[in-house]
Amino acid sequence: RWQHRNGADGAACLPVVLNNNNFAKGAPGAPTLLSLDDARTLFHEFGHGLHGLLSQVTYQRLSGTQVLRDFVELTSQIFEHWIAEPEVLRRHARHWQTGAPIPDALIERLRLARRFNQGYETVRYTASAIADMAVHSLAQAEPPADLCAWEAELLVARGLPRGVGMNHRLVHFQHLFAGSGYAAGYYVYLWAEVLDADGYEAFTEAGNPFDAALAERLRRHVYAVGNSVEPGLAYAAFRGRAPSVRPLLAKRGLLADEAAQVLQPPA
Repeated sequence: RWQHRNGADGAACLPVVLNNNNFAKGAPGAPTLLSLDDARTLFHEFGHGLHGLLSQVTYQRLSGTQVLRDFVELTSQIFEHWIAEPEVLRRHARHWQTGAPIPDALIERLRLARRFNQGYETVRYTASAIADMAVHSLAQAEPPADLCAWEAELLVARGLPRGVGMNHRLVHFQHLFAGSGYAAGYYVYLWAEVLDADGYEAFTEAGNPFDAALAERLRRHVYAVGNSVEPGLAYAAFRGRAPSVRPLLAKRGLLADEAAQVLQPPA
């Protein structure tokens, strides 16, 4: 009974969600300003908060972010897309002294900069995810005598270019070993990016990043259901199909036709 979200009188117990962000304070006498990365973090964590606030399931154990690791970052990462929308930037990204909105030319530079070096970053991330999977697939009785040598042999066998490296070396990969949450699960951020890029593509296809009907589908089929619906079914109910990797590749500039368009000089 204690797991039930409804109180004794049958009324729903509304969630209380608090976002805590560790942003650097301004110098003495100066305001605290947010970088674009800070603002993206704020939107990301607010997406997690919405996952809890919009939950409409019976049991607390199935609500909000208590979903499979494969799915938990979708609701946060898809929300990051709105920080890059020109309308949002013009409204909120203003000069702290003059109040002038961010110039359109700078908005375009920010858009192009997000694709910089993404081939390198994608390979680095994937290398760490592969090493994570491999180390958690080892027989418990047969740990490698030299973890660094084992790691190097693994990545050579998987074809990692020598000049790339990993996001995190296994000897200090705290994300994997500080708890059980992301053990053999580091891949979920990139998989969630497949989902969030494809999900946001629905708004692009609609021609309106604030399409109310699409937003309602996202709320009803993803944010509200928690873990009461199998993630693949929940996503398909929102999107109308299984996810495609193409929007992620386009977002990162890893499609040849997309890259060619970016490199063309303006008319």
